[in-house]
Amino acid sequence: MDYSYILNSALPQKEKLEVLGFVEFEGALRLKKEIADGEFYTLIRLSKKSLTAEVFETLNDEKYVLFDVPSAKGAFVGQIRSEVQGIIDEIREKGFDSDDIRQKYVDFIRSEFAAPGDTPWADEGDFKSSVYRCPNGKWFALVMEIKFKNLGFESEEPVWAVNLKADAEKIPEITDRKSIFPAYHMNKKYWITVLLTSVTDFDKLCELTKKSFALVQK
Repeated sequence: MDYSYILNSALPQKEKLEVLGFVEFEGALRLKKEIADGEFYTLIRLSKKSLTAEVFETLNDEKYVLFDVPSAKGAFVGQIRSEVQGIIDEIREKGFDSDDIRQKYVDFIRSEFAAPGDTPWADEGDFKSSVYRCPNGKWFALVMEIKFKNLGFESEEPVWAVNLKADAEKIPEITDRKSIFPAYHMNKKYWITVLLTSVTDFDKLCELTKKSFALVQK
């Protein structure tokens, strides 16, 4: 099962991961953990671009394929997935830096542009999303909570992000699909979505925001 979306929101800390039991193997880090009272084990692999988990039977090392089949249901496969998810959650908590930079970013916007922000969709029950406007009344930044699946990942996990306007001809080179993506829910020709996580280069985020302000104000 693929958990690589975590690499878009958190930075692995090798020393901490080694404390958790990860060892280097074939150019990546690997962790083997028993599950289901030792009858099965999960093999977790972490590289620069991916974080995956597989499940095997301890007796014969045969792969438990139902673990990777989303449509597979049942109490046992549910138990296996739950145990692996618990291991992944522990790895993320203890072996990664996953600081949320949303408040730091909002403070930057308010200070740099004197833009207090407003919540235009509060009447619809959305009190989290906030927009920041230029003096002309048009918004240059939309801070929102979305799900990783909205960016093409197979995960329902939420993440904070911001939509910004960018030069249309530069968007293909700007979007690295690690922290900067084609815009969610907006015209992808002119807008981008940037994650507000520890993976994001904060200085670059600030520069992209200044550019968005300039484009919208113009």
